[in-house]
Amino acid sequence: MTTLAFTESRSRQFLALTKPRVVSLVVFTAVIGMFLATPGLPPLAIVLFATLGIALVAGAAAAINCLVEQKIDALMMRTRRRPLPAGELTSLQTLVFAALIGGLGLAVLYYGVNPLTMWLTLATFVGYAVIYTVLLKPATPQNIVIGGASGAMPPVLGWAAVTGDVAPEALLLFLIIFVWTPPHFWSLALYRARDYAKAGLPMLPLTHGPQYTRLMIVLYTCALVAVTLLPFAIRMSGYLYLAAALALGGLFLVYAVQLYRDYSDELARATFKYSIWYLAALFSALLIDHYWR
Repeated sequence: MTTLAFTESRSRQFLALTKPRVVSLVVFTAVIGMFLATPGLPPLAIVLFATLGIALVAGAAAAINCLVEQKIDALMMRTRRRPLPAGELTSLQTLVFAALIGGLGLAVLYYGVNPLTMWLTLATFVGYAVIYTVLLKPATPQNIVIGGASGAMPPVLGWAAVTGDVAPEALLLFLIIFVWTPPHFWSLALYRARDYAKAGLPMLPLTHGPQYTRLMIVLYTCALVAVTLLPFAIRMSGYLYLAAALALGGLFLVYAVQLYRDYSDELARATFKYSIWYLAALFSALLIDHYWR
């Protein structure tokens, strides 16, 4: 292998540690939070520095997650090709990489944005990499509910980056993602239940059964539809967003009810994929409505 090919291969391995697909949704919702925080356009420098810093710290948290769960990942079909269980990277390399990009990200946020955003981002890192990954995930079937708080923080980080504080509207964005997380993740857990059983993780389909999990997906989706109407109720958004929230939420509820009534792995997989598209579309509707009115 040539030096260039080796460098490219190693770069791809380190990039895989950061879970780019997950981080892209984190960054997307954070950026939406930045734009929603101000009536006009947020300062470009703040957007760039905040986006970079949040992305780096989120990538570091993902790398720590991979480090802690490497033995579990090796047992699961979905994750066994990740760099650590595949033997492409060592634990020390992963730890150093996470420390470097995480430290850089926090420095960018502190000096390029504001201290509040840096501290909130650090708390989010601890919440995901330590509280969720180390403490909650192997201990309770409610891991994704409680741990979902860290995953719901990005729009709050974006809001704080622009305004220097955390307004009630930012907490409402947090609440939307917090309630969205369980039906999103439990859809995945349903069709990956055998993987989680091999890994010995107490996921809800294993501890309470698939039917109970499907019922919880329906109930949380109902709650999600209700929560997504709150931006309109408090005049944070207008009728364009309201129409989008009802249409997107209605379709999510259709998926959830179908999943409860007539389960199949294919439908669970489709529900999981739709949930990702749903969140991106919902936050896009918030942004469009923000500037449309």
